[in-house]
Amino acid sequence: MGIVERRQRHKDEVKKDIICAAWQMVKTDGWQSLSIRKIADAIEYSVPVIYDHFENKEAILIEFGRTGFQLLTEKILEAKGQYTDPADQIKAIADAYWNFALDNTEHYQLMFGIGMACCESPLCLPEQVRFAEAVTESIQSMIDESGKDMSACLKYHTFWSVMHGLISIKINGNSVVDIELNKMVLDDAITGFIKNMK
Repeated sequence: MGIVERRQRHKDEVKKDIICAAWQMVKTDGWQSLSIRKIADAIEYSVPVIYDHFENKEAILIEFGRTGFQLLTEKILEAKGQYTDPADQIKAIADAYWNFALDNTEHYQLMFGIGMACCESPLCLPEQVRFAEAVTESIQSMIDESGKDMSACLKYHTFWSVMHGLISIKINGNSVVDIELNKMVLDDAITGFIKNMK
């Protein structure tokens, strides 16, 4: 292995260490705990080394957002792939989305800015676009089958608003009902959403 390859491997390892240290801080103390100085201390490097890999804290947050959308998209594509009927796909997507949000709360909070200061730059990532396309595809299939004159874009935003609203209530702890009832509300909303498109 040459000098250039060795340097690149070392640079990749340091970047991975930065991400791992940042994620551990988030898991332990929440997003508000994240700082470049704390990350540098955790991996025993100077602050300028962190800035060699990430322009600022927001760049680290964007990296986490990208990872979150990749994970979410994988989960919904896996769930969707188990069915050929678009209505069943939408139900499976809703369940996968719900489970992802509750199992990966820290990622979800960052991806959609729940209970935290959002990045100044919008998280409009290719990974986010792929997620939207995966959901919209099943919605468009349902619309095509029904022959109704509907906007797949509008229906996608309706679907996402229902999902995100219920999850946000749950994550923020503003729900006065337990998780089982919340899930029943979600199932009822998705059933109504699908029925409206048939």
